[in-house]
Amino acid sequence: MAQLHCYLPDDQAESFRRRAERANMSVSRYLAELARKDMQSSWPENYFEQLFERDDIAPIERGAQGDFGVRTRIK
Repeated sequence: MAQLHCYLPDDQAESFRRRAERANMSVSRYLAELARKDMQSSWPENYFEQLFERDDIAPIERGAQGDFGVRTRIK
């Protein structure tokens, strides 16, 4: 596993430490989780197939559209 280093102003670093502590994570793990979430740039593999091929939800159907109203002609 690669090891990375970063530099933050002291006040931001302290805020970051507090957030990691509130999340019950080490600073390193908290940073890794933020980076992992940020780099997820696409839908998970087979996401739509899994979503729309489920048996426990009703299929998506388009309802009746009705008739177009009659418009007056613009002169």
